[in-house]
Amino acid sequence: MSVKQVLIVGGGMVGAACAIKLARQGMQVCVIEQQVIDPQAILQSEQVDIRVSAINRFSEQLLDELGAMPALRQNRIAPYTQLEAYEDKPEQLLFDSQELGASHLGHLVENKLIQAALWAQFEKYDIKVCSPEGQAQQLLQTPQGATLVYEHEQFVCDLIVAADGGRSRIRQLAGIGVTGWQYQQHCMGILIKLDAPQQTKTWQQFKPSGPIAFLPMQYPYANLIWYDEGIKLKAMQQLDKDALKAKVIEHFFALPGEFELVSSAVFPLARQHANTYIGQRLALIGDAAHTINPLAGQGVNLGFKDVVALAQAFEETDTLEAALKRYQGQRRGENLLMMTMMDACYFGFSNSVTPLKRLRNLALSAANKAGPLKRQVLKHAMGGIT
Repeated sequence: MSVKQVLIVGGGMVGAACAIKLARQGMQVCVIEQQVIDPQAILQSEQVDIRVSAINRFSEQLLDELGAMPALRQNRIAPYTQLEAYEDKPEQLLFDSQELGASHLGHLVENKLIQAALWAQFEKYDIKVCSPEGQAQQLLQTPQGATLVYEHEQFVCDLIVAADGGRSRIRQLAGIGVTGWQYQQHCMGILIKLDAPQQTKTWQQFKPSGPIAFLPMQYPYANLIWYDEGIKLKAMQQLDKDALKAKVIEHFFALPGEFELVSSAVFPLARQHANTYIGQRLALIGDAAHTINPLAGQGVNLGFKDVVALAQAFEETDTLEAALKRYQGQRRGENLLMMTMMDACYFGFSNSVTPLKRLRNLALSAANKAGPLKRQVLKHAMGGIT
C-alpha cells in the first residue's frame, strides 16, 4: 500500500480514533484541529459535559484496542443493561443484556471524555496536531498526492481523511454534494443530578410532539432528551431553572426520583448524506459523510464503524483506489439503511393518528415477543458484538 502520510481534518471522537487506528498500521498521521485540548486536564476535571454518547459494544471494543477505554473506565462512565422503548406504557419493548448472556449493552459516556481519552494516546504513536490559521482555502488531489492549502501554510500527504463534521469544509472543497433535510423539530438536552441510586436502564417514550429519552450517566447524573418544536424548546430554555424543572416534571413522568437541573442546550436536527464518501485521495468519515437523527444515539457508533472499515480496507487491498472503493462499498449502504430505519421510527411515532397509534403499539408488543428476531435486533444495536 502506497499510503504513508495521512492528514486527518478534525480531531473529534471519530477523527481522533481514526488517527490512532491508522498510526497503529504504521502510517504517519497529522491531525488538523483548531480547538486543541489538554486531554489530562479534561480527564481530571469534575465539570460534567451535557453532550453524551451511548457507545455500543463494537465501539467499546475499538476504544479498548486504541487504548482509550482504560482511562474511561476510571472516569465518569455508566454501563446500561436495559434499553426500553414504549408509547403508552413501560416495557412494551424491552431489550435486556441478559437475553444474550452479556454483562451490558453499552456505556453512556461524555463526548469530551471520549475525545480526551483518545488524544491521550497521540504521543504514544507520534501523532502530530496542527492548528493552521483560518479555514482551508483549496484542496488539490492528484495521482501523485494531496495538498490542503491554508492562507499561510499548506499540507502535503498521500491521503486526506475528512472528519470535520456535518458542515465539512473539506467535503465542500472537494465538490461533494449532500442529500438530506432539516427536521421540523429541535432537540433539547437537559443535564440533571438525580437523588436516586445508579440507574442501568435507558428508555425512550414516543409522544405525538416527539420522543423523549432518559440516559443514565454515572451517579448522580443523567441526561434527558426532549424533541419538540424549535420555537417551544428555545422559549423553555429561557426559563429559570425552577420553571424549566416544572416543565420537565410535567413531561417526564417516569423519572426515578427527585432531581436538580444542572444545565440545558437546544440544537436543530438534520439528516445529511454525502453523495460519495471518497475522492481521488480523500475519504469522508463520521458526520462529514453522514449525520443521522440522534433518536437511538447511533451517530458516533456509525462513525467508529467507518474508522474500522477504512483501516480494514487498507489492510485488504493493494492500492489506494481499491481501498477507498472498498471502504465506500462497505459503509455507504449500511449507513443509509440505519438512517432510513431511524427516520421510519421518528416519523412513524411522531403523530397522534389513531389507526397508526394502534398499529404501532401492536408492533411494539409483537416485537417484544419476537424471540430470535428480537435477539438479532439486540445484537445489531450492540454493534454485532456480544
